[in-house]
This record gives sequence, C-alpha cells and structure tokens, in this order.
Amino acid sequence: MEVKTSLLDNMIGVGDMVLLEPLNEDSFIENLRKRFDHNEIYTYIGSVVISMNPYRSLSIFTPEKVEEYRNRNFYELSPHIYALADEAYRSLRDQDKDQCILITGESGAGKTEASKLVMSYVAAVCGRGQEVNKVKEQLLQSNPVLEAFGNAKTVRNDNSSRFGKYMDIEFDFKGDPLGGVISNYLLEKSRVCKQPRGERNFHIFYQLLSGASGDTLTKLKLDRDFSKYNYLSLDSATVNGLDDAASFRTVRNAMQIVGFMEDEVQLVLELVAAVLKLGNIEFKPESRVNGFDESRVKDKNDLKEMCELLGIEQSVLERAFSYRTVEAKMEKVSTTLNVAQAYYARDALAKNLYSRLFSWLVTRINESIKAQAKTRHKVMGVLDIYGFEIFEDNSFEQFIINYCNEKLQQIFIELTLREEQEEYVREGIEWTNIEYFNNAIICDLIENNQNGILAMLDEECLRPGTVTDDTFLDKLNTICAEHQHFESRLSKNSKFLTDHSLPHSCFRIQHYAGKVLYRVEGFVDKNNDLLYRDLSQAMYKATHSLMRQLFPEGNPAKVNLKRPLTAGFQFKASVGGLMRNLQTKNPNYIRCIKPNDKKAAHIFTDSLVCHQVRYLGLMENVRVRRAGYAFRQPYEPCLERYKMLCKQTWPHWRGPARDGVEVLLTDCSVPAEEFAYGRSKIFIRNPRTLFTLEERRRACLEDLATLIQKIYRGWKCRTHFLLLKKSQVVVAAWYRRYAQQKKYEKIKSATLVMQSFTRGWKARKILRQLKYEKRCKEAVTTIAAYWHGTQARRELRCLKEEARRKHAVAVIWAYWRGLQVRREYRKFFRANAGKKIYCFIIQRIMQKYFLGLKTTVPSMSPIDNTWSAQPYSFLEGAHTELRRIFHLWRCKKHRGQFTEEKKAVYEEKLEASEIFKNKKALYPSSVSQPFKGDYLEIHKNPKYQKLNSAVEEKVLLADVVNKINRANGKGSPRLFLLTKNNFVLADQKTGQVKASVPLPDLTSVSVSTQSDGFFALKLKEGSASAAKGDFLLNSEHLIEIITKLHRTWTTAADKDQINIDISDEFLVQFKQDKVCVKFIQGGPKNGTSAACKRKNNRLLEVSVPSSP
Repeated sequence: MEVKTSLLDNMIGVGDMVLLEPLNEDSFIENLRKRFDHNEIYTYIGSVVISMNPYRSLSIFTPEKVEEYRNRNFYELSPHIYALADEAYRSLRDQDKDQCILITGESGAGKTEASKLVMSYVAAVCGRGQEVNKVKEQLLQSNPVLEAFGNAKTVRNDNSSRFGKYMDIEFDFKGDPLGGVISNYLLEKSRVCKQPRGERNFHIFYQLLSGASGDTLTKLKLDRDFSKYNYLSLDSATVNGLDDAASFRTVRNAMQIVGFMEDEVQLVLELVAAVLKLGNIEFKPESRVNGFDESRVKDKNDLKEMCELLGIEQSVLERAFSYRTVEAKMEKVSTTLNVAQAYYARDALAKNLYSRLFSWLVTRINESIKAQAKTRHKVMGVLDIYGFEIFEDNSFEQFIINYCNEKLQQIFIELTLREEQEEYVREGIEWTNIEYFNNAIICDLIENNQNGILAMLDEECLRPGTVTDDTFLDKLNTICAEHQHFESRLSKNSKFLTDHSLPHSCFRIQHYAGKVLYRVEGFVDKNNDLLYRDLSQAMYKATHSLMRQLFPEGNPAKVNLKRPLTAGFQFKASVGGLMRNLQTKNPNYIRCIKPNDKKAAHIFTDSLVCHQVRYLGLMENVRVRRAGYAFRQPYEPCLERYKMLCKQTWPHWRGPARDGVEVLLTDCSVPAEEFAYGRSKIFIRNPRTLFTLEERRRACLEDLATLIQKIYRGWKCRTHFLLLKKSQVVVAAWYRRYAQQKKYEKIKSATLVMQSFTRGWKARKILRQLKYEKRCKEAVTTIAAYWHGTQARRELRCLKEEARRKHAVAVIWAYWRGLQVRREYRKFFRANAGKKIYCFIIQRIMQKYFLGLKTTVPSMSPIDNTWSAQPYSFLEGAHTELRRIFHLWRCKKHRGQFTEEKKAVYEEKLEASEIFKNKKALYPSSVSQPFKGDYLEIHKNPKYQKLNSAVEEKVLLADVVNKINRANGKGSPRLFLLTKNNFVLADQKTGQVKASVPLPDLTSVSVSTQSDGFFALKLKEGSASAAKGDFLLNSEHLIEIITKLHRTWTTAADKDQINIDISDEFLVQFKQDKVCVKFIQGGPKNGTSAACKRKNNRLLEVSVPSSP
C-alpha cells in the first residue's frame, strides 16, 4: 500500500488551516466543505484537530490505518484523529509527560465517537500480553456499560451523553496500560421522570425490555410493551439504526468482561425494573377530618411488585409516600403529603435511585479497572462531556451543561491562544498581539462566589421564608442587570422591556456559543435535589443488597440534620477539580463540528458550521499560528536530531547548542525568514521547512547506515579469512592422520577377506560331501516305503471286495424278506397307510434334526460362521432360516453386553475402517490396538496442570506428536489435544499453548497411502488460525487421531464429513508459500521409521520403509 510521505502532497483542499490562502471566514468554511465532500473529515490547525461528524461509517478506521499512523510524525500523513492520539501516546511514553485529550463541541458533533476512537487506537498500539490485553479489554468495554446507563436519544443526537465522563488511563514506564479511573459529572437524572417530545429515556430501559429473555422479565415482573410504563416516552421508543435487543446483549457481555459478577448484574437489573415500576405508582386524594388532603396509592399492584423487587415492606413505603417527618433539634413533626407532594416524592425517589445506581456502577467499574501497582504511573486523560446545548426549552440541566462548556472553552483559551502568545514573548520573538474573545467574564457571571448566578441560587435555596423560582429571578434582575452578557425582561436595564422574544419568566445569557434563553421554572427544586428523609429510611430498611450502599443517610443511627449540599455547588466543585486536573497535563484538542441539524450524511450547512467556527474561536487560533511559527523545539534536542546534516556539527558539537543550531541552519541554506532564534528554542515558521529537514535527515541516515554496513562487512570478512586460514592448518593435519588410518584399515580388511574366502571354500567342500551321503540314505528309505505301500494297498483291495460281496447278499436277502412280508400283510393296510407312514417318518426325521441342533449349535461369537451340514434336501429352507434367526439372536445378546463407552469404541473402529480400509497401509496394524484417547493422562499428571486449566473443554484425545519444520524437515515434539470445538498444540516441556484452532477453521486432512504416521491439517484461508499456515505432524497413533478428529468435526460443525485426502503427494501451506510433501518407498538409514528431508524450498520428501 502506497503511503503519503508529506501532509502537503496530493491533499484535498488544505490539510492544515495554517497554510490556507487567503485566510478569511469564507475560505475557511469552503475548505471544510471541500474536504467534507471528499470524506476528509479531519483538518489541522497546527496541533489542533477539527473533526466533522460524517453521520455514517467510513473506511478510515481500519487496523491497516492504525498501523499506517503508528510512530509517524504528526504532520507526515494526512490529518487524522489517529495522528493526534499517536502524538499524545508517544509523548507520554517517551517523554514522560502526562497527557489529556479534550474533546469539545455541540451535542451531536461526534465527541463520544471521537473518544472511542482515541481509546481504541491507544489500545491497539500499546504492548501485548495476557494481563495487558485484559486491562485494555476492560477499559474499552466500560464504554458500552456507561453509554447504556448514561446516554439517551435527544432531538440533536441519537446517542447523546447525558453525563460527563473523564477517564484517566494509567500506563507503566513501557507504555503498557495498567488500569484507569473514571469520573462522572452531573447525570441528567430529571430525564428518568420526564423527557421532551421527540426524545427518549436512558437506553438501558428500552434495552432491558427489548433484549432480556422471557424468564428474566418474569423474574423482574416486567412486560415488553413500552406503553405500560409511564416513565418511557412512546413517540420515540424506537430509533432507526439502534437495535436495543442486540445492545442489551452487548451490555451484558461488557459487564462480564469488566468484572461484574452474575448476581451483581441481576441486582442492577432489579433496580432498573424498580424505577420503571415506581413510575407506574399513582395517587388519589383523600380528605381528612381536619380538612387537609392526604394522598393514597390508587392501584397497589405496582407498589407491591416494586417492594418485592427491593425487599421492602409495602406498608413502610406506602406511609413514606403519604407522610413526611421533619426533625429540628429534639423535635419531630409529621405532616401529610397531598397528591402533588406525593408525586414529587415519587419522582424524587426515582431520580435519586437511578442517579445513585449510576454512581455505584462507576465506582464498581473503577474497582475492576484501577491499577494494582502502587508505583507512580503515567496518565492520559480523555474527556468526553456533554456538548453545548441550545433547546427550545432550556432548564437547570442545560444551564449546568453550558457552564461546564464555558469552563472548557476557558481552558482552551488559556492553554492555546494565550500561552501561544506568551511563549513568543518569553522567548523574545517579535510578535504582533492578536485580540481574541476571553470568556472569563461569562464564567465569572456564573461562578462568582459573591454575585454569581450559582451563588445566588444557593443563597435563595438556603434562605428562610417563601422561596420560589420567581424570587430567584428577581434577585438575578437586581444584581446582574448591568452585566453585558445577562438579559432579562424584568431587569432594571430598560433596553429589554420591549423585547417580546424574552418571556417574563426567563433570563438569557450570551455564552461564547451564542445566546441561550433559560426558563427559571424548576431551578430551585432541581438545585435543592431534596429526598424526604422518610423515603431514605424506607430504602435503608430494604433487604436488597445495594440499597444500604445507595442510601447511607437513611441509617437511623446516623441521622444528620444538616442541609445537604445543593446540586449546583457540587457540580461547581467537581468542575473546578476537573479544571485543576486538566491544567496539570499536556493538552491535546479535538474540536468537533456537526455539519447539519438533520443527522444526515452528505449535507453541509454553511450557516451552522460558520456559527460553530466562530464560537469555538478557530479563526483566532489560525491567526495565532500563522502569525507565529508552526514548529518549535529546544536547541539541544534539535541539534541532536539534525546534527548529521552538517559536517561541522557531526558527530559531536563542542560549543553551546544554540551556536550549533545556527551553524547547522546556515550550512543547510535555510532562508532566514523561515526561522527565528528564541532564548531557549528554535522556531520554524513553515512546516514544509521542517519536512525538508526531515527528508534530508532520512537520506543522511541511509548514507550513514551504508557506511556502517561497509565497515562491518570488511571487519567480518577479514575475521572470517583468518579463521579459515587457521582452520585449514588444523584440517590438513587431521586429514593426513585420517588417510594413514584408512590405508592401514584397508590392508587389514583385505587380509581378512582372503582368509574368509579360503575358509569358506573348505567348508563348502565338506558340506557337499555330507549332503551327498544324506541324499543316498534318503533315497533307500523312500524306495522301501513305496514298496511296502504297494503291497498294503493290494491286500486292502481284496478285503474291500470281500466285504462288498457280503453286504450285497445281505441287502438282497432283506429286500426279498420285505417283499414276502408286504405280500402277506397287504390286506391289513388301508389306502392311506402310506401317507401316515410318510408323515411319521418326516416327524421322526425333523425331531431327530432339531435334537441334533442342540449338540451341534455353534458358539455365541458373532464372527463364528460355522453351522451344521444340511441332512436332507427338503429341510433346506428351514435350515437356512434357523441359521439366520440364530445369528440375529446371538448378535442381540452380544450387543446387550456392551457399555456406552464400548459402543463408542466400536463405532470409532467402524469409522476408521470406512476411512482407511484398503486405502492406508498402516490401517491393518491399528485394528488390534484399542483407541485409548488420553495417552498423557492429562487430568492426573501434575506436569500438565497449567495446560489442563488453559483448556476449558473436555479433552477427547491427548498425545505427543512431532511438528515438522519446513526449514529442515525435522520434528519438534508437541502436545496434541483435541476437544469438542478445538484442537490445541502445546509445548511438551512447559505446557504452554502454541496454537489453538477452532474445528470450523479446519478444511481437510491429508495423509499418504503408506505405513507412515505423517498427516497435514489444512486450515481455512483468511481465518485467524491460518496466519502461520497449515500444520504438518507425525504421530504413532495417526489412525486414531484422524478418526476422532473426523468424528468430532462432523458432530461439532453439524456439516458434511470433513475431506480426508489419501495421496502420496499433496500440498501444505506454510505462511505465504505452498510446499509439496512427497512420500517414497525406501528404508531410512537410521531406523525403521519414516524420515522427512527437505529437498528444496518447495519440496519435502518422506522416505517410508518398505513393508516386510
């Protein structure tokens, strides 16, 4: 793949706004549009990245892109978020500087996705290892959990963060992640009870109802129908592009990876279900004798189910919804709640329950992902916080969110624009000051401890007497009327009295992002964030495992009469801590811009983008970078990096570093207007100048590498020659000695041969004489035997002839006597006497036949084919049928004696016969050998305890095989383990798993027709298992391994049988090359087993001994 070597080459538009000509707002917007239309969504302003939300998937976030940007100069490739992530990671790893990545922009501009891309890039480029991979996976999988519980669909964004998240990722000295810490800021808990039109509640409610199983919903007492829950918005219950059921499965899996136990997940889901049930509780008024209204629960079924989920007595919670107890010093006063107050208490409980559950989730995740080591860590912070929001109806939540964005803008102003100018002043560089808008005046309007809006809101909440939203607005109108960024219809400033766009119950603040109209309704209640003590104590009494952790103030033994801190005060303190944390780290900025309000791809709205460019201060940032210098570096590292470009500075410069840099730049002929000398740094104006120096440095390094190679090769050749010369002398001496020894042995061997031939000739002469005498004796004996046999046969014939004559006389006499008897008694027989005699004789014959079978029946072995001879031809059918019935009966008796294990063994033997019979010469010798399976006794042998724990499934076969090395044809011993879904190769000594291959990745098995034990396991191309190629193995139990592999693969994959190729020549894939394995007859020199030998890069030859 061709990689661009410069930011400026083949660029669409201008990749770095610092190089834009001419520089004005129109050209700035047009450059963004041109790049956006060509799917170039990233643009630089110096080291700041502008990110346009494409609202669709792009092919610029692949693993190949990660490798392309890995360890590359920031300006070397086209603008990308990976370049900024790589720069931050390398600064943290190599320069030991803590980093933070600030991602800012409006809601829907793509901040959450940008934070995911940064984290996934860092996870991809850092180290490897079991523990490191586990930490990376936990850090990445914390995102789906927090998004499910903290994100929701809004009119501007289908996955809007309704909380602020700041994650500190901790690294060790090598740059490997050790863990992380997540901080959350102001969850928008009012969304639990009420959502604006076109928006949804938090994702987890819809995911639970859509993706949970029927049994889970039954346990949680829930129904899939969204319309049955008052807290769920129905007009936007389903969102295009969001699969709530699949997301729920993703969240369950992510929680398991992060470290949640199964019972903890169930506890969390019970609380989510309780919130939904809580929203269905409704109240009705009930008049009392004293004239006051009291609230009562209408339908107690939802209340009952909620109490069962949380383990609370129904009467306790029902009373908490009807009464409120106020404690003051030593007195307790109990008052009744009307219907409106009961609904307020219900919603307050729901909001607090969900908010505290979310905080518990963050704490629980931190316990799992926090670094275990106590040493100092390098830290990279990633800030993903809600964007600036301007809605039709803006309330307390939008006010707090926009205040946080004002603080982030202030950080950006302080750490980029202001420090950029101040650095030039410190370094003594000529500089024309550029005016920019500093939003510190807006931050002071909100957070000033005396006259700030938050301070006045807290003061109004704590003031005795009647406190309403209107009194709060009156105070703002009195104190903030003259502030240039505050507008109100009722203020003393007369210019807003006739402004009909400003309602009476609202005030307007001119933020850096534009004017925002806030409705004061609910400001006081949301800032107080009160939860009645009766409800806290009722929750504390619950038997649910999490309730006491979530409501510790409900403990009757620890009653605190102090008023709790307001929501505004807490958020202001947490934002202040966040700002102090960010100021201790080196900042990296990603400025997110959304191209349109329709959340649609390929649409670029100029006015909307222009508005964001203005309030983000991007034009001022470009002017600062253009008026200054694009690159700066201290003299020492600059000289160290480029000193090889000048003969005077290479290899060592003895003088001050600044003088060395001056000599270097003069020698390189860099124009004087392209750089400036500061007190401690060199400043380079144009990035192209920097790239030119880099290119020259790269070329110089290649020349230096060539020189080093030349000197090293000369030294190596000289050393090799001297060694050869010395070796030649030694070899010659040893050869002369060897030649004399061989000559003596040859003479001695010739003498022995002559002696042996002489002795052999004499022995053969004597042997011939002895054989002749023996043949003569045998001839005499044979002639005598033949003579005696002839005489005996003559006498036997005479005896037989006499016996035949006597038998013939007896037969003739018997027939004659029978004829006489029949003639005498013929009158006594009836006409059917012949039939009866015939039947009698037949019955007698059959009786005799069946009784004879009792003694002549063969053995019970099914393989015994013997059967008694057929006595009479008319019994042929019965004889054959009885033989068949007897064989079936004894087979049934034989099968009844089998156990399940024995049946499996015979089935495997039968399957082996079908595969190898008459195909593989090794098969006949394997028939009598039982299939043992576990030859290593892996479960009993403590040597393989680690390997046994690594393989989670049942081991079907364990044996030692030899893995054939392509380089030399030699074998390395490996442990071969076969399970139901995988086969595993492990080191024989250490038990470490070398390869684990899923059975579906196996395509075929190749073996030869001869009596060797070689077989090749061929893997599916493109699969992860096939990265290193196929496996060529050798085993003494080949027939058993292939049979079990064939049987297991067919059962696990539920597919057609695996292809077994039996051939004396087949191909094996080794990494990128295919090698032919050829089997030939011919016994190896070193034994009776087959031997593999490498013939060339494409051929392995296996010599198989000939069958005896």
